[in-house]
Amino acid sequence: MGWHDGCIRCMVGVPVASVIATVLCFAGVALFCGCGHEALSGTEKLIETYFSKNYQEYEYLIHVVNAFQYAIYGIAIFFFLFGILLLAEGFYTTTAIKHILGEFKPQAIKGGLISTVTGGPPKSRGPRSRQPVHTLELLCRCLGRWLGHPDKFVGVTYAVTILWILIFACSAVPVYIYFNTWVTCQSIAVPAKTSAGISNLCADARMYGVLPWNSFPGKVCGTSLLAICKTSEFQMTFHLFIAAFVGAGATLVALLTYMIGASFNYAVLRVTGRSDRKF
Repeated sequence: MGWHDGCIRCMVGVPVASVIATVLCFAGVALFCGCGHEALSGTEKLIETYFSKNYQEYEYLIHVVNAFQYAIYGIAIFFFLFGILLLAEGFYTTTAIKHILGEFKPQAIKGGLISTVTGGPPKSRGPRSRQPVHTLELLCRCLGRWLGHPDKFVGVTYAVTILWILIFACSAVPVYIYFNTWVTCQSIAVPAKTSAGISNLCADARMYGVLPWNSFPGKVCGTSLLAICKTSEFQMTFHLFIAAFVGAGATLVALLTYMIGASFNYAVLRVTGRSDRKF
């Protein structure tokens, strides 16, 4: 078999859904982690500049921000490894399914794929059928012990998806806070939009739990708030939180795609495995 034919046959086993989900996952995680990290730093700067003059009042906030930033590093590393593992599982199980359906039969990894589906190496029919085991075949059998279990990947991906839904919901909270502040600034800039006095339109960081209730000033009102909304720090932090929220949503879509693909592969392997045992 030439390199051209080998490449064509290998392309048959490419899991398109897993590849797309991997690209979407990496892009979403990069967007969430990078923008989220900078947005948290911007929020800390805004609080200590405009909403509190006492370090002890926002000291706890700094510790929380630092903890979230370290958690972001861990999330980035985890999803980098998890995405590669799921992509490898998609390649392996898709190749196994193509082999069962007769669409993918490269001899070099035939034994490894049979090992994946049947749970062991192919049985020899006699002394004459024994052939030397190639290194690539041994590698495929070794990988099959770890990657040939899509049911386990479905369970793990399901648990990760549930946890990520919580993170996705939490990433919407700062977007909501900054959006409310931005709407208040729009009302101050155009007094005709509201019947309340400009001095009564405020953004209170204490009501969101960002600062304790005894913080001073804790809130900014009127034209002072409008001046804050016009700063580049506020605008940049607001857009960074929106980008982090979009990245979290993209990662959630990627996880759902992974789970659907792994569930489909598991169902096909189960059905074909049962049908093989009937004969």
